[in-house]
Amino acid sequence: MAKHPVAGSDKAQPEGTQCVGQCDPNERIEVVVMLRRRDEDGFRALMQKVDEGKAPPVPVSREEFEQRFGAAPNDIAKVEAFAEQHQLQVVRAEVATRSVVLSGAVAQFEAAFGVKLERFEHHASGAYRGHAGAVQLPDEIHDMVKAVLGLDSRPQAHPHFRIRPPIRPARAGQATSFTPLELARLYGFPDGDGAGQCIGIIELGGGYSTSDLSSYFSGLGLVTPTVVVVSVDQAKNTPTGDPGGPDGEVTLDIEVAGAIAPAAKLAVYFSPNSDAGFIDAVNRAIHDTANQPSVISISWGAPESSWTSQSIQSFNDVLQSAAALGVTICAASGDSGSSDGSTDGSDQVDFPASSPYVLACGGTQLDTTDTTISREVVWNDGAQGGAGGGGVSTVFALPVWQKGLSATLTQGGMKTLGKRGVPDVAGNASPQTGYEILIDGSRTVVGGTSAVAPLWAGLIARINATQGSPAGFLQPKLYAAKAAGRDITQGNNGSYEASTGWDACTGLGSPNGATLAAAVK
Repeated sequence: MAKHPVAGSDKAQPEGTQCVGQCDPNERIEVVVMLRRRDEDGFRALMQKVDEGKAPPVPVSREEFEQRFGAAPNDIAKVEAFAEQHQLQVVRAEVATRSVVLSGAVAQFEAAFGVKLERFEHHASGAYRGHAGAVQLPDEIHDMVKAVLGLDSRPQAHPHFRIRPPIRPARAGQATSFTPLELARLYGFPDGDGAGQCIGIIELGGGYSTSDLSSYFSGLGLVTPTVVVVSVDQAKNTPTGDPGGPDGEVTLDIEVAGAIAPAAKLAVYFSPNSDAGFIDAVNRAIHDTANQPSVISISWGAPESSWTSQSIQSFNDVLQSAAALGVTICAASGDSGSSDGSTDGSDQVDFPASSPYVLACGGTQLDTTDTTISREVVWNDGAQGGAGGGGVSTVFALPVWQKGLSATLTQGGMKTLGKRGVPDVAGNASPQTGYEILIDGSRTVVGGTSAVAPLWAGLIARINATQGSPAGFLQPKLYAAKAAGRDITQGNNGSYEASTGWDACTGLGSPNGATLAAAVK
């Protein structure tokens, strides 16, 4: 039986990785098979309207989307037959998410997909399962399968938060820090509490404690928001007790979003940290008919170069679905400046923030006088302290709404955008002017663009609640308004300099709540 490679599925191992042997052939794993849409041509026509800002905030409902653009039942049936042929179990098959989750032994997956699974170790990623060469599929399902995810279990993303060193009580000494409520006032957020909305929060590890949340919100004079845990691919809320680990990310996201929109439901989607887990979590969130998030906050990501082409395109396909459903996706742009942490000296942008269907959130540092912002500049605390991510994508084409824009270079001159520019917006991110947070019983100050994503998500939830409809895919409206934020014109993130108007450090600027609310009506 002839087999064909899945385009972009060859995942090279990072430099410094050591192969330590074959996987246990009897080890059981799960793999996510992503399928094509039922009406690809119809979806492309819809997305053209969305891209140009000519579609309503909610072009289609979740129910209509499933019927028109979900997977074809016949395609699912063929994948199920393929699974049965190779003694693989079908854990879940969904029309809306266009995904079929398969379970089985390593040896069964090797035979089914024509790969050799081995164990690897890397100084940064730890131990994981991987493969060399492309995934292979037989004729009968090759054309309908867009991606096969999960054969490789390498950690895909990093949380983008920075705890002010050393960990110490907030307001200690001369430290400058803010509660999320103080930042909401400084940025002029419109009144509201997000009642009737759901904010989805994506997490790839760690967890939170209810005692932390109760203490934190009561200290702000707020009722603790309703937090719902959604387990994706068997991941759960599992606090490690280390505030510097993933617990810091989880708790930061919940406390910032919950303080800004305390009456909104917070649905936290816990998933394994792999490309399969990350994509599946966002896919499940946008199609979640039980919680129905209108805005999703993502504080995890990685340089574009660290993703396989099948993973990045499959993920972007999911993010397109969010735009079509009127779900706003806010994502952190990274904490390592214009390099995004690359070790080869190149400039990179962080994905998923670099997707045109994501509201990419960069970082600033602000000074205040009494109750007003006296100065706000690009967040750049140097190599050790971090800086807001931003630059130009090497993957995604230039969106319609960014045509004609240029990035100002630190070394002088301008670079006309030829591809997607990052970020779109910004907000306070420097640990030196960070957020007062309670993590694993420790009160501390946290920064990073990880805090900016839930800040914007909470703001959008407030606006959605007040206006009675979702803001949806914001970029066409924001770029058309040109005044939805506080323009940041000072500072740099490495290779790029802030300038009047959009720039590759802070995008259109930090939030001006009243102006933003008017722009997205």
